[in-house]
Amino acid sequence: MLYNAYELQRAWLTGASAWASVVSELVQNPSLPSAATGMGSMVSSALDVFAHAAMARGKPAFAIEAVNVGGKSWGVTEAIVLRRPFGNLLRFSHDGLPEDAPKLLIVAPMSGHFATLLRGTVARLLEGAVVYITDWADAKMVPVEAGRFDLDDYIDYVIGFLEHAGPDTHVLAVCQPSVPALAATALMGASNHPCRPLTLTMMGGPIDTREAPTTVNDTAMTRPLAWFKGNVITTVPLLYPGAGRRVYPGFLQLAGFMSMNLKAHMMSHWTMFKHLVEGDGDSADASKAFYEEYRSVCDLTAEFYLQTIEHVFQRHSLPLGEFMHRGQLVDLGAIRDTPILCIEGERDDISGIGQTRAALTLATGLPEAAKRYHLAPEVGHYGIFNGERWRSRIAPVVEEWWARHASRHSVGRKLKAVS
Repeated sequence: MLYNAYELQRAWLTGASAWASVVSELVQNPSLPSAATGMGSMVSSALDVFAHAAMARGKPAFAIEAVNVGGKSWGVTEAIVLRRPFGNLLRFSHDGLPEDAPKLLIVAPMSGHFATLLRGTVARLLEGAVVYITDWADAKMVPVEAGRFDLDDYIDYVIGFLEHAGPDTHVLAVCQPSVPALAATALMGASNHPCRPLTLTMMGGPIDTREAPTTVNDTAMTRPLAWFKGNVITTVPLLYPGAGRRVYPGFLQLAGFMSMNLKAHMMSHWTMFKHLVEGDGDSADASKAFYEEYRSVCDLTAEFYLQTIEHVFQRHSLPLGEFMHRGQLVDLGAIRDTPILCIEGERDDISGIGQTRAALTLATGLPEAAKRYHLAPEVGHYGIFNGERWRSRIAPVVEEWWARHASRHSVGRKLKAVS
């Protein structure tokens, strides 16, 4: 019933959005008297803001057409290089890259938003590297016949994507995937897998949520797992390919994120309205572009969502040394030659300070010379991987880390020197 009620509301809002958009343009028509009045501008702007907020949204495109390197613009090639039921592997490259350019796998969050949330991350690192990214599927679009997708499958997908990218591939995990990416690195380290990450960078990830718990952590801790099963898990309705699949809907995740900073979101829309009234279309368009991405959400499989709640936020399985993958205990001490960089934002209200850094302590088999921590000042959760501070202050830290550990041979030689 929850999903059906949402679909009814969405259908109504889509129609209302269309009407608001039409009337907004009509009020501003130069042939009508209303276009010449301040009241007409205010009404048109208000309708424009409503139309944008209420419109239906699908999966966005990355649409990275070019990157600028050394003052020259290079056309970007985007390709699906591996297709899987619950997520494809995308590769971005351009002709300005040298033959020995580093390879990077970005593990995007499976937390209600599409991988395009990391568009700015891809665009910046693409300047100097071949970039692969996990393009996770919207669970409501995956037929039930494709089977389950849980934390074990997530880890298997990461390993499979690394095998496709090949040896000496750097890994960058943003937020939620820090846990499965760290587990995959440990599993591959234990088996001396030739495609284990060359380096692992984790940004704002919930490795140990006992450190500086946030509102997100408190919500997951104060309710039993049965509450989540009974209140936020629902069934995909018949109009989608994944009809019958049990999911955690993206619209609930979006509602949760919006409620966490409701005042800030209301002020953003008020500011957007004022920009439109003043004729500052560029500023209004910038706000619209952010919310285009922010409001584009996807569903998670119920089993993946519930296992994440249980093992990451309630049982703390990974930091306590109790995390299992298909019956095998994940030993973080098995990470011996994959240098780890942990990045956190000073103002992160989703993953508290210290939650990602905990990985450096847990990786007991890794020499201190192969560990680094960076706290980004004046940066919130999304600012870690998007925006000007990411481009000018944080990305260079990541690139310097790659340069320091440019090959498996150099990593091994440096680690032997300090051991």
